[in-house]
Amino acid sequence: MATIQQPKITAYLKTHCGWSRGVRAVLEKYNLAYEDKDIIQSEADYMEMLKKSKQHLSPCVEINGVMLADVSGEEVEHYLISKGLINKSNAATNVPINAACQDH
Repeated sequence: MATIQQPKITAYLKTHCGWSRGVRAVLEKYNLAYEDKDIIQSEADYMEMLKKSKQHLSPCVEINGVMLADVSGEEVEHYLISKGLINKSNAATNVPINAACQDH
C-alpha cells in the first residue's frame, strides 16, 4: 500500500464549540498534524479566516490550500477521504463529529 503524504492543514476553530470539537476529533482520529488557529482568542486569526474564507462562520479548515468554510468534522473527514488524503477509519472519536455548539 502506498504511503499517504501528510496534508498541510490549518484549522480556524473556536475555543469551545461542538463543530470545532468535531473537527479537532477527526484530525486527531487520523493523527493529522494541523495548525489550530483559535478565532476566539486571537482577533488576527479571526481576520485571517475572514479574508481567506470570505465569510464569518466557523469552523473553516484549509487543506493543501483549499478552504472548506463552515464545515463539520464529518464534512472534513469526507473531504479527506474523497481526495485520497486519508484511508477511512472506523475508529471512534471521543466527541460527536457533527454536533452544533451548545454554548450560545
